[in-house]
Amino acid sequence: MKPIKRVRLSESVIAAVKEMIAEEGFKPDDKFYSENELTKKLQVSRSSVREALRMLEVTGQVSVKQGKGIFILDASGEQFKTFSTWLKNNEQSIKDNFEVRLIIEPKAAGRAAENSDVDDIEQMEKVCSQFARFNKDKNIEEVIQCDRRFHRILAGATKNITLHVLMKSMTAELPNGWISSLYTPGRIEKTIDEHGDILEAIKKRDKTGAENAMTRHLINALHDINKQISKES
Repeated sequence: MKPIKRVRLSESVIAAVKEMIAEEGFKPDDKFYSENELTKKLQVSRSSVREALRMLEVTGQVSVKQGKGIFILDASGEQFKTFSTWLKNNEQSIKDNFEVRLIIEPKAAGRAAENSDVDDIEQMEKVCSQFARFNKDKNIEEVIQCDRRFHRILAGATKNITLHVLMKSMTAELPNGWISSLYTPGRIEKTIDEHGDILEAIKKRDKTGAENAMTRHLINALHDINKQISKES
């Protein structure tokens, strides 16, 4: 297999892994390649492989068993059941993710309202449009990427380099918050509206409004996740 191009890397890795499963005849319960083997075969970073496997695990296509390896699942009709299990297994890391985001992102939204320029606004408008389009197409992987891009662009709009680097690192290395939120029933549509509220406040240079809109967005997302976890308990 050819090395993966670094364009939309996470989506490319997911597609490549799906292709390997199909073309190489892997069946449910078969043990798949290890992280190290996938890293070498696809010539990408270990973090890219881990993110792809995390997404495939959430959608019920593989099971990552600590100390045992990666196994192929029969995803037919199992996606929501698998997501519920994944949600419970990652409950603490998800809460940790949102705790940090609630400390950082409302202030970032306020700074973006003060410091964003025309290009920042256009980029946020573009990604909001893409988000809605991919949701209409039922492309959940692209929806998650759009969500993360929106928050990265917003962080860049603060013109605070440290904050921008921090948010890029969080979206790359700690994606559980984004995954858990957008796989929760009904949350995508709410996120579209909430991103719109944040963007409108930023466009109006309304610092307090932007901070409040971001706080509502994160609290609402965490509430929906907690409700889903409680429902499955």
